[in-house]
Amino acid sequence: MKLFLREQTPLIVIYLAQLLMITLVYRLDGGSGMNVSLYAGLLSTCLLLAYLAYRFISNRSFYERLLNLPASLEESNGPAQTSPLAESLRGLLAHQFRLYQNDLHSYRHKLEEHIHFINQWVHGMKTPLSVIHLIIQDKDGPPFTALGDELDRLKKGLDTVLYTARLDTFEHDFYVERLDLAAIVRGVTSEQKRLFIRKRIFPAIAVDSGIFITSDEKWLSFVLTQLITNALRYTVEEGRFVHFHGYADDGGRTVLEVRDEGVGIPPGDLPRVFDPYFTGVNGRSFQESTGMGLYLVKQICGKLGHRVEISSEVGKGTAVKVLF
Repeated sequence: MKLFLREQTPLIVIYLAQLLMITLVYRLDGGSGMNVSLYAGLLSTCLLLAYLAYRFISNRSFYERLLNLPASLEESNGPAQTSPLAESLRGLLAHQFRLYQNDLHSYRHKLEEHIHFINQWVHGMKTPLSVIHLIIQDKDGPPFTALGDELDRLKKGLDTVLYTARLDTFEHDFYVERLDLAAIVRGVTSEQKRLFIRKRIFPAIAVDSGIFITSDEKWLSFVLTQLITNALRYTVEEGRFVHFHGYADDGGRTVLEVRDEGVGIPPGDLPRVFDPYFTGVNGRSFQESTGMGLYLVKQICGKLGHRVEISSEVGKGTAVKVLF
C-alpha cells in the first residue's frame, strides 16, 4: 500500500491543484457558487478515489512482488500480472533470467572442462615423476637425494592442485568407512619419512589403541599430509618433534592433535590462517608458503563433517586439532 501511494503521489498533487483552481474559478464567477463548488469537488474526488482503487486492485500483486524479495532465482518472475506495465516488466525479468541461465550454464560447462583438463594433466604428470623415482631409488649420493626431495615436492604440489580442483565435486569422490586412527597416522608419517629425515625432525605418535573413526581415508590422508608439511616447514631447529596425539575427549569425541615445536603463529595472524592465500608474517620469512594448506584442511574437514581448531604460541609451536 505504501509503495502504491508513493507512486500515485504526483497524481494526487496535480488533482488537488486542479481542484483548487476550479474552486477559485467558481468563486471569481460571482461568489455565490459555494454549494456548486463543493458539489464539483465531491464528484471529482469520487472519480479520483475510483481511479486509485482500480489502479491498486489491478496492480496489487505487482506491488507485493516489488516489496517481497524472492528467495531464489526461480521465484524472481513472480505471478502473472493483469496490468500492461506489470506484465511488461515481468516479461523483461523473465527474458533477463533466461539470458542469465544461458550464461551460467555456459560458464559452468567451461569450468567443468577446465577441471577435467587439470585432473588429466595432473595424472599425466604423475607418471613421469613415478618413473624418475624408480630410476633413482637405488642410487646413493647427494645429487640423487636432492633429486628425490624435489620429486617429493613436485608430487605434493600436484596433489594440492588435484585436490583443490576436486573440492567443488567432493561428493563424486567420497567414500566413508571405519578407519583405525593409529594406522592412518603411521601410514601418512611413513610416506613423509623423506621429509622428516631431510629436516632432521622426528614424529612422536601417541594415539590410544582401539580408536576408530568414520571418514574418507584418501581425503583424511591428504589433510594429515598438509598438517605435517606445515609443521615441518615452520620448524627450523633440528632435533625437534612433531607430536601426534589421538584420544577421546570428555564429550566422547575422538580428537587428533598435531603439534609442532616450530616458530608459532603471531596472534594477529591466527584468525585468518584458514583464509585462502593468506600467508601472514611467517609467509614473508618462509618463501615456500602458499597460504593454501590450512585453507584446504578447513574445507576438506568441513565436507567430511570434522571440525578443526588451531592454537599457537610464538616461539613454542602450533597445535591443530581435528575433532571427529
